[in-house]
Amino acid sequence: MLVALLMGFACGLPLLLTISVLQAWMKDVGVDIKVIGLFSLVGLPYTLKFLWAPVLDRFTLPFLGRRRGWMLLLQILLILAIVALGLTNPLASPGLVALVAFMVTFFSASQDIVVDAYRREDLSDLELGLGSSLYVNGYRIGMLVAGSGGLIMADHLSYRSVYLILAAAMLVGVVTTYCCREPHHSHGTPATFKDAVIGPFVDYFSRRGALLLLAFILFYKIGDQMASAMTMPFYLEIGFTKTEIGTVVKLFGFWATIGGGLLGGILMLKIGLYRSLWSFGILQALSTAGFALLAHVGANLSLLAGVIAFENLSSGMGTAAYVAYMASLTNKKFTATQYALLTSLMGIPRVLASAPTGFMVSALGWSSFFIFCTIIALPGLFLLIIVKREGSFV
Repeated sequence: MLVALLMGFACGLPLLLTISVLQAWMKDVGVDIKVIGLFSLVGLPYTLKFLWAPVLDRFTLPFLGRRRGWMLLLQILLILAIVALGLTNPLASPGLVALVAFMVTFFSASQDIVVDAYRREDLSDLELGLGSSLYVNGYRIGMLVAGSGGLIMADHLSYRSVYLILAAAMLVGVVTTYCCREPHHSHGTPATFKDAVIGPFVDYFSRRGALLLLAFILFYKIGDQMASAMTMPFYLEIGFTKTEIGTVVKLFGFWATIGGGLLGGILMLKIGLYRSLWSFGILQALSTAGFALLAHVGANLSLLAGVIAFENLSSGMGTAAYVAYMASLTNKKFTATQYALLTSLMGIPRVLASAPTGFMVSALGWSSFFIFCTIIALPGLFLLIIVKREGSFV
């Protein structure tokens, strides 16, 4: 459970270094809002990671074992890429920034593949719900350190220094990888590379309602993720300072995140996974509507605290159930590839659907944009009902 928490931290920290922190950096130096929105595309590796996941399932490095060897190598490469990103200049060389940011997301997505597989193999089915909850909490803490901590530091230090400090924070993952145990691979590994590539998809798509489940995973968090792609420029534009944003997220968002993840794990035991996903999905949609209210009111710190607390609480609950459900769908022989397929779909809204959000804000305005993000969350909830009705829910 401790490993799940710490690995969650190591996986969550890099995410915002190519989203909100990079957005704040570009906004500060005068990069156009439309270009900032297009930078969501550097997150493509998060949506395509199933393409190279079979390599991580099939081959074992000559040190630390099948999962830990890959984790250590990818964490070292990720640290170097974060350092390199901090040495770039968003205004003078946006193309180079995009390339290095892409490297960060590639190594980060690859780390996610192996950590997800490790957690699924190391925890029993009974432990998976709580383990997923702790992983999500660790992930959100990592995001908090990078997002909130990074913004507060950016008011007092150069962005280069911020990225170097946060690169050093990734050593938590390196130490955890070195100290943790290698899971027992009782289900074996794919015998050939062909088996590693084709086997996971044959196994998954042979089950009933496979496409329906993929559609649900794709749409469940689309509204929440589209809205979050623009929250940082939104906060800055309506008049909050980076320190105010970082402090409010730290004071209110942190405890709401921890509470949401733990509450989500407990409620899953009490009311089951289906009802948890349904209830938490409604709360996610309502929390997105809170940003529309903030757009109408303006730079009010008390309202910002309430909106962020509610959003983090509901998102923590929803993500805990979401992650536990995806893990339950995987075959342990092909854990890395099947989980990567499912989480790749989870990441599509954050990358592809978020890319035009800058243009949408320019055309609709902030309030209408967030209302749109609230409404677009509804198809995922309807799909959940259909999944249950068709008997595809496990």
